[in-house]
Amino acid sequence: MVKVESFLLDHTKLKAPFVRKCGVLQGPKGDYVSKFDLRFMQPNLEELPTAAIHTLEHLLAGYMREKLDSIIDISPMGCRTGFYLVAWGDVEVDAVIEALNYSLKKVIETEAVPATTAVECGNYRDHSLFAAKEYAKYVLHKGISSNIYGK
Repeated sequence: MVKVESFLLDHTKLKAPFVRKCGVLQGPKGDYVSKFDLRFMQPNLEELPTAAIHTLEHLLAGYMREKLDSIIDISPMGCRTGFYLVAWGDVEVDAVIEALNYSLKKVIETEAVPATTAVECGNYRDHSLFAAKEYAKYVLHKGISSNIYGK
């Protein structure tokens, strides 16, 4: 099996919340793509409930793009401790942290979740704006670092 970059991390030593640049890849036509780990919760000790992470995914999809127009995708991690972000170009960690702080503040102010009908969403019944707001407050209170092993 191919070695997956994120599986090589010692998750017992990580200190969430943080933003980690996982790498920059160059495609066959010369395009660059950056991948980031947006870690909200402490691995193996905390996790986001599915309704909270699902709602955060919907909200971050829009709010993060208000600050970073190079975003290709934001996807929740299977372990439910955060998200992966993929963007065109060689994007700096500080720009992602700034966009994430902005976005989490916007989540707290949000009154309605976009794309929550059966037509727009594959699991439209599994959302919690209340929980998304609480976890946004939690991450902002702890502070987002670029140091994956603690501030």
